Amino acid sequence: MSKSSDQDFDLELHFLPAWAQKPSQETRYTEYAGRAESRESDGGRRERRRDQGPRGPRPQGRRDDRPRPRDGQRPPGAADAKGPRRQGPDRRDRGRGDRGPDRRDAPAAPPLPDIQVSFIPDDKGVDSLARQIKMTGRSYPLFDIAQMVLQKPERYAITLTAKKKPDGTLAQPLFICALDDTVWLSEEEAVRWVLEKHFETFYQPEKTHVDPPKGTYTFVAQCGMSGMILGPPNYHDYEVRLWKLHAERFSRMPFDAFKARVKIVKDEETVKKWVEEQSWKTEYNCLNLPEPLRLGSREEVERHFRETHQPNIIKQVDNTRLTGAASRGVRSPDLARLLRVRWDEQRRFPLQIATVLSQQFAARGLQFFKVAKAITHVAVARPHFLDMEATPVSEGVRKIVEYINAHPKISRRDLMAALAPAPAPSEAATPVDGTHPPEPEPTPEQTAVIADLHWLVHEGHVIEFANGTLDTAKKPAPKPPRPQKAPQPESETEIVPIEATNISVETSEPGTAGPDGGLPVSAPTEPGMAQHTSHVEPPEPEAAVPKQE
Repeated sequence: MSKSSDQDFDLELHFLPAWAQKPSQETRYTEYAGRAESRESDGGRRERRRDQGPRGPRPQGRRDDRPRPRDGQRPPGAADAKGPRRQGPDRRDRGRGDRGPDRRDAPAAPPLPDIQVSFIPDDKGVDSLARQIKMTGRSYPLFDIAQMVLQKPERYAITLTAKKKPDGTLAQPLFICALDDTVWLSEEEAVRWVLEKHFETFYQPEKTHVDPPKGTYTFVAQCGMSGMILGPPNYHDYEVRLWKLHAERFSRMPFDAFKARVKIVKDEETVKKWVEEQSWKTEYNCLNLPEPLRLGSREEVERHFRETHQPNIIKQVDNTRLTGAASRGVRSPDLARLLRVRWDEQRRFPLQIATVLSQQFAARGLQFFKVAKAITHVAVARPHFLDMEATPVSEGVRKIVEYINAHPKISRRDLMAALAPAPAPSEAATPVDGTHPPEPEPTPEQTAVIADLHWLVHEGHVIEFANGTLDTAKKPAPKPPRPQKAPQPESETEIVPIEATNISVETSEPGTAGPDGGLPVSAPTEPGMAQHTSHVEPPEPEAAVPKQE
């Protein structure tokens, strides 16, 4: 897979800091000169104020010097200046008529279709992610990867599954159009789609000239939204054309509201255009049939399609799978709204896609652990504490672990600079033309540190997070001992075992009385276990166990 593919996205670019991900916006106000002009004008006023010198005394009759009215009285002249208190609607209701009806009075949205929607990351994209995690050895937050997958539709697929009610019937059926694999919630939607987009596949229209309508017409009705000419309201097929147009193109709109948008046009050209349209008759030749067949109206075409082609073209399914790009082009309005709501939910908290990602990563050999008992990370290995006192390690490994413990959140670059600094570049190695010199080869010390760090990371002794910081696996806290059960209090009478010679067990049929009218003997419930309801003969008087104080 090429690096330019959308599925082969780069984790390193995704987890860059914010300043490196977004372009610089320092010059976004360079063309805005309004503030500068206002400052210049304000500065001019300040200069004029300085030239005028200090201000004089305030005029008499300041607010503090005015006579204050008594309680319940208004200052003299206030009533004349302000006039009587205006009676009118509350200011919260002011302008409500201009804005239209209140949103709280709007009808509630219809319920979403009862269909299960599942988001599944693309397998090729997951292979690319797993390969990068294994190569880099870094630990990445699982939910951040899930957010990255949801950013582009090429990185995931969607599975739609029809749910069943307790009685076994489908809560919402699903239908597939075999011509283009589009998904629909009803057969009516699918039939309208096929007759609109794939009409030429089954029928070929043919126009023939007929006599124009008789009579004189001075006006016609025209749809105010589509511009379609419906004809004079007193024409015989006006109502049929009106209802047909509403059902085909504006079925989600109330019929009364649709009819109110119809306007009467008295333009001579529009009337002449309608007469010209009525002078031709359209017939439809059926294709892909063994015998030729001609239909006279669109209603006959729809009836013929339902009887002949619908069982083979539109099929009901229990589940189907869509690509992310195809899910954004769903034509069923209710289904498109459902997919949008579910996608928004995953963007807020991608629990579902993170769960699937964890299963896919686990199948590819990756491990999971939590940081601060909250954030789940995926890595090549779980954190594993390295006890250097009990485990013999090399001197290089010991230096790396000790340096990371002494410098928390250190980066790989800083670690290399501290343990294996690069030699200073010589002046002879600098090109004369000013170009950047090639990257120098790592020294033996740097190669040793890189190899030791690689081993520590892939064994889980050192964790390298997505932001580049390093940390060591901490020693696990000792587990608290399990609480022991409290000893049971001793009874007053010590139970002394009786010798087996004094016990005789007699068995009988289950549910029947034992010998001498004893308790019935029941069959053991498990193999090798005898019930304690068997008849036991009492010991002889001289063999009785005395009671101990």
